[in-house]
Amino acid sequence: MNAEKKVAFITGAAQGIGLAIAKRLHEDGFRVALADFNEEAASKAAAELGDDAIAIKVDVSSRDNVHAAVDSTVEKFGRLDVVVNNAGLGPSTPIEGITEDVYRKVFDVNVGGTLWGIQAALKHMKETGGKIINASSQAGQVGNPDLAVYGGTKFAIRGITQTAAKDLAKYGITVNAFCPGIVKTPMMMGIAQQVADENGKPFEWGLEQFSKNITLGRLSEPEDVAACVSYLAGPDSNYMTGQALIIDGGMVFN
Repeated sequence: MNAEKKVAFITGAAQGIGLAIAKRLHEDGFRVALADFNEEAASKAAAELGDDAIAIKVDVSSRDNVHAAVDSTVEKFGRLDVVVNNAGLGPSTPIEGITEDVYRKVFDVNVGGTLWGIQAALKHMKETGGKIINASSQAGQVGNPDLAVYGGTKFAIRGITQTAAKDLAKYGITVNAFCPGIVKTPMMMGIAQQVADENGKPFEWGLEQFSKNITLGRLSEPEDVAACVSYLAGPDSNYMTGQALIIDGGMVFN
């Protein structure tokens, strides 16, 4: 493997947005570590990418697990340039139905996974600099019905991104976030189905609740989001930090 090639570590990379990010960064010339709880799916995806791609099993809710996964990536590739904290859960959570278990699980994965990913990246980037990219959401910009827990985590990630950008700038590390809208992923389809079921409506109605206000008139493809992450991972964004780029087809305007 070419030791001069940059290395990107991506969580939640076995499917959906994470897989699209891994594919795009691989096309951009990165060696990529596809980290996911579903090791079988991550291994299959890495094999399809071929050279300069590896799969690593990770439970992002575990600090030690995330640190070990990042350490393994550096041991394999010899360097670390980009960490994409993408893994997340997004269940529908009507206010009256929120339980302690759901609250803890979603915050542990979405918020905890981001914090541990930043920590693990810092350990290896202190001397070299690098780029940390976190997954927020359109739901981290405005509140959405039935998504109190998910939205809460994504608002939190924006705050963590801003704080980490200020804390880590002295090491030459930039920290930014991306905020997708309604993306055609298995997780999004599941959310839409939950909302539809809870309201006694068909799947199409559930999807419409999220997609009806998209200015560009279509749902996002995972590749749309991956293009945004490619920019954040590349040199053209070197003078950007602490930002949360909205890539939602025109749902939120700042």
